Amino acid sequence: MRTFRILIADDHEIVRRGIRALLEKHPDWEVCGEASDGREAVEKTKALRPDLALLDIGMPNLNGLDAARQILVSSPLTRVLVLTVHESEQVVRDVLAVGARGFLLKSDAGRDLLSAVEALQRHGTFFTSRVADLVLEGFLKPRLLTVETAGRSRLTPREREVVQLLAEGKTSKEVAVVLNLSVKTTETHRTNIMRKLDLHSVADLTLYAVRNGIVQVF
Repeated sequence: MRTFRILIADDHEIVRRGIRALLEKHPDWEVCGEASDGREAVEKTKALRPDLALLDIGMPNLNGLDAARQILVSSPLTRVLVLTVHESEQVVRDVLAVGARGFLLKSDAGRDLLSAVEALQRHGTFFTSRVADLVLEGFLKPRLLTVETAGRSRLTPREREVVQLLAEGKTSKEVAVVLNLSVKTTETHRTNIMRKLDLHSVADLTLYAVRNGIVQVF
Protein backbone atom coordinates (compact mmCIF):
# COMPACT_ATOMS: atom_id res chain seq x y z
CA MET A 1 0.00 0.00 0.00
CA ARG A 2 1.30 3.47 -0.89
CA THR A 3 2.19 5.70 2.04
CA PHE A 4 -0.55 8.24 2.82
CA ARG A 5 1.15 11.63 3.21
CA ILE A 6 -0.24 14.23 5.64
CA LEU A 7 0.49 17.91 6.26
CA ILE A 8 -0.35 19.32 9.71
CA ALA A 9 -1.09 23.04 10.06
CA ASP A 10 -1.66 24.59 13.49
CA ASP A 11 -0.14 27.67 15.09
CA HIS A 12 0.51 25.87 18.38
CA GLU A 13 3.61 23.68 18.32
CA ILE A 14 2.40 21.49 21.18
CA VAL A 15 -0.81 20.73 19.26
CA ARG A 16 1.16 19.81 16.14
CA ARG A 17 3.35 17.51 18.20
CA GLY A 18 0.33 15.79 19.72
CA ILE A 19 -1.37 15.30 16.35
CA ARG A 20 1.86 14.05 14.80
CA ALA A 21 2.34 11.52 17.59
CA LEU A 22 -1.18 10.16 17.03
CA LEU A 23 -0.82 9.95 13.26
CA GLU A 24 2.61 8.34 13.27
CA LYS A 25 1.23 5.35 15.16
CA HIS A 26 -0.31 4.26 11.85
CA PRO A 27 2.23 2.24 9.85
CA ASP A 28 1.06 3.48 6.43
CA TRP A 29 0.89 7.19 7.21
CA GLU A 30 3.67 9.77 6.95
CA VAL A 31 3.60 13.33 8.28
CA CYS A 32 5.42 14.98 5.38
CA GLY A 33 5.34 18.53 6.70
CA GLU A 34 4.12 21.01 9.29
CA ALA A 35 2.98 24.63 9.06
CA SER A 36 2.38 27.23 11.75
CA ASP A 37 0.02 29.49 9.80
CA GLY A 38 -2.37 29.30 6.88
CA ARG A 39 -0.11 30.96 4.34
CA GLU A 40 2.71 28.54 5.12
CA ALA A 41 0.23 25.66 4.80
CA VAL A 42 -0.71 26.79 1.29
CA GLU A 43 2.93 27.09 0.20
CA LYS A 44 3.95 23.75 1.71
CA THR A 45 0.97 22.04 0.09
CA LYS A 46 2.09 23.36 -3.30
CA ALA A 47 5.61 22.06 -2.67
CA LEU A 48 4.84 18.72 -0.99
CA ARG A 49 1.50 17.74 -2.58
CA PRO A 50 0.26 15.80 0.47
CA ASP A 51 -2.71 13.46 0.23
CA LEU A 52 -4.30 15.20 3.22
CA ALA A 53 -3.98 18.67 4.72
CA LEU A 54 -5.11 18.82 8.33
CA LEU A 55 -5.88 22.48 9.07
CA ASP A 56 -6.73 24.38 12.23
CA ILE A 57 -9.21 27.18 11.54
CA GLY A 58 -7.77 29.79 13.89
CA MET A 59 -4.34 30.42 12.34
CA PRO A 60 -2.60 33.80 11.85
CA ASN A 61 -1.76 35.45 8.50
CA LEU A 62 -4.34 33.29 6.71
CA ASN A 63 -7.07 31.40 8.56
CA GLY A 64 -7.74 27.73 7.95
CA LEU A 65 -10.88 28.29 5.89
CA ASP A 66 -9.21 30.60 3.39
CA ALA A 67 -6.14 28.37 3.38
CA ALA A 68 -8.37 25.39 2.55
CA ARG A 69 -9.96 27.33 -0.30
CA GLN A 70 -6.56 28.12 -1.82
CA ILE A 71 -5.22 24.60 -1.26
CA LEU A 72 -8.16 23.01 -3.05
CA VAL A 73 -7.58 25.28 -6.04
CA SER A 74 -3.81 24.76 -6.29
CA SER A 75 -3.80 21.10 -5.24
CA PRO A 76 -7.25 19.64 -6.01
CA LEU A 77 -6.19 16.07 -5.20
CA THR A 78 -5.33 17.03 -1.63
CA ARG A 79 -8.13 16.28 0.79
CA VAL A 80 -8.78 18.75 3.64
CA LEU A 81 -9.70 17.90 7.21
CA VAL A 82 -10.53 20.91 9.40
CA LEU A 83 -9.82 20.99 13.14
CA THR A 84 -11.42 23.64 15.33
CA VAL A 85 -12.43 24.44 18.89
CA HIS A 86 -15.68 25.98 17.61
CA GLU A 87 -18.88 24.09 16.83
CA SER A 88 -21.32 26.76 15.69
CA GLU A 89 -23.66 26.16 12.79
CA GLN A 90 -22.04 28.98 10.81
CA VAL A 91 -18.55 27.51 11.18
CA VAL A 92 -19.85 24.16 9.93
CA ARG A 93 -21.50 25.86 6.95
CA ASP A 94 -18.28 27.72 6.15
CA VAL A 95 -16.24 24.50 6.31
CA LEU A 96 -18.61 22.76 3.92
CA ALA A 97 -18.67 25.77 1.60
CA VAL A 98 -14.89 25.76 1.03
CA GLY A 99 -14.96 22.07 0.07
CA ALA A 100 -13.36 20.41 3.09
CA ARG A 101 -14.06 16.68 3.32
CA GLY A 102 -14.05 16.47 7.10
CA PHE A 103 -14.68 18.53 10.22
CA LEU A 104 -13.39 17.54 13.65
CA LEU A 105 -13.65 19.35 16.95
CA LYS A 106 -10.36 19.50 18.83
CA SER A 107 -12.13 18.19 21.90
CA ASP A 108 -12.91 15.01 19.93
CA ALA A 109 -9.49 14.63 18.27
CA GLY A 110 -8.08 12.17 20.80
CA ARG A 111 -10.99 9.82 20.14
CA ASP A 112 -11.84 10.45 16.49
CA LEU A 113 -8.75 11.75 14.66
CA LEU A 114 -7.58 8.37 13.37
CA SER A 115 -11.09 7.46 12.22
CA ALA A 116 -11.40 10.82 10.44
CA VAL A 117 -8.12 10.39 8.56
CA GLU A 118 -9.03 6.81 7.63
CA ALA A 119 -12.35 8.01 6.21
CA LEU A 120 -10.67 10.66 4.05
CA GLN A 121 -8.00 8.18 2.97
CA ARG A 122 -10.84 6.07 1.55
CA HIS A 123 -12.11 9.19 -0.30
CA GLY A 124 -15.01 9.45 2.12
CA THR A 125 -16.04 12.24 4.49
CA PHE A 126 -16.01 12.55 8.26
CA PHE A 127 -18.29 14.57 10.50
CA THR A 128 -18.88 13.73 14.14
CA SER A 129 -22.42 13.21 15.41
CA ARG A 130 -22.41 16.62 17.11
CA VAL A 131 -21.46 18.31 13.84
CA ALA A 132 -24.09 16.31 11.95
CA ASP A 133 -26.68 17.49 14.49
CA LEU A 134 -25.63 21.10 13.94
CA VAL A 135 -25.98 20.73 10.17
CA LEU A 136 -29.40 19.13 10.51
CA GLU A 137 -30.55 21.81 12.95
CA GLY A 138 -29.38 24.49 10.54
CA PHE A 139 -31.37 23.04 7.64
CA LEU A 140 -34.51 22.55 9.71
CA LYS A 141 -34.73 26.07 11.13
CA PRO A 142 -35.18 29.28 9.12
CA ARG A 143 -31.89 31.07 8.48
CA LEU A 144 -31.92 34.85 8.53
CA LEU A 145 -29.50 36.66 6.25
CA THR A 146 -27.96 39.21 8.59
CA VAL A 147 -26.15 42.33 7.42
CA GLU A 148 -22.80 40.78 8.43
CA THR A 149 -23.52 37.48 6.67
CA ALA A 150 -24.50 39.35 3.53
CA GLY A 151 -21.35 41.44 3.74
CA ARG A 152 -19.15 38.41 4.18
CA SER A 153 -20.62 36.77 1.10
CA ARG A 154 -19.76 39.87 -0.96
CA LEU A 155 -16.07 39.85 -0.05
CA THR A 156 -13.66 38.31 -2.52
CA PRO A 157 -11.06 35.80 -1.26
CA ARG A 158 -8.37 38.48 -1.65
CA GLU A 159 -10.44 40.95 0.36
CA ARG A 160 -10.84 38.36 3.12
CA GLU A 161 -7.05 38.02 3.23
CA VAL A 162 -6.69 41.80 3.52
CA VAL A 163 -9.32 41.90 6.30
CA GLN A 164 -7.49 39.25 8.32
CA LEU A 165 -4.10 40.91 8.02
CA LEU A 166 -5.46 44.36 8.91
CA ALA A 167 -7.41 42.92 11.84
CA GLU A 168 -4.22 41.27 13.09
CA GLY A 169 -2.65 44.71 13.33
CA LYS A 170 -0.62 44.94 10.13
CA THR A 171 -0.26 48.27 8.31
CA SER A 172 -1.20 48.68 4.66
CA LYS A 173 2.50 48.54 3.77
CA GLU A 174 2.95 45.29 5.70
CA VAL A 175 -0.16 43.81 4.07
CA ALA A 176 1.23 44.75 0.67
CA VAL A 177 4.49 42.91 1.42
CA VAL A 178 2.72 39.76 2.64
CA LEU A 179 0.38 39.62 -0.36
CA ASN A 180 2.96 40.81 -2.89
CA LEU A 181 0.83 43.83 -3.84
CA SER A 182 1.57 47.49 -4.25
CA VAL A 183 0.63 49.75 -1.34
CA LYS A 184 -1.80 51.56 -3.66
CA THR A 185 -3.59 48.30 -4.53
CA THR A 186 -3.76 47.39 -0.85
CA GLU A 187 -5.27 50.77 0.00
CA THR A 188 -7.82 50.28 -2.80
CA HIS A 189 -8.80 46.91 -1.35
CA ARG A 190 -9.10 48.48 2.09
CA THR A 191 -11.33 51.27 0.78
CA ASN A 192 -13.57 48.82 -1.10
CA ILE A 193 -13.87 46.58 1.96
CA MET A 194 -14.88 49.48 4.21
CA ARG A 195 -17.46 50.58 1.64
CA LYS A 196 -18.93 47.10 1.13
CA LEU A 197 -19.23 46.46 4.85
CA ASP A 198 -20.18 50.02 5.83
CA LEU A 199 -17.32 50.16 8.33
CA HIS A 200 -15.48 53.31 9.37
CA SER A 201 -12.38 52.30 11.33
CA VAL A 202 -9.86 49.51 11.83
CA ALA A 203 -11.55 48.80 15.16
CA ASP A 204 -14.84 48.19 13.33
CA LEU A 205 -13.01 46.00 10.84
CA THR A 206 -11.38 43.97 13.61
CA LEU A 207 -14.72 43.42 15.32
CA TYR A 208 -16.22 42.29 12.01
CA ALA A 209 -13.31 39.87 11.45
CA VAL A 210 -13.77 38.33 14.90
CA ARG A 211 -17.54 38.00 14.58
CA ASN A 212 -17.21 36.31 11.20
CA GLY A 213 -14.46 33.88 12.10
CA ILE A 214 -11.82 35.50 9.89
CA VAL A 215 -9.64 35.92 12.95
CA GLN A 216 -10.13 34.22 16.28
CA VAL A 217 -9.55 35.46 19.81
CA PHE A 218 -8.70 32.93 22.50
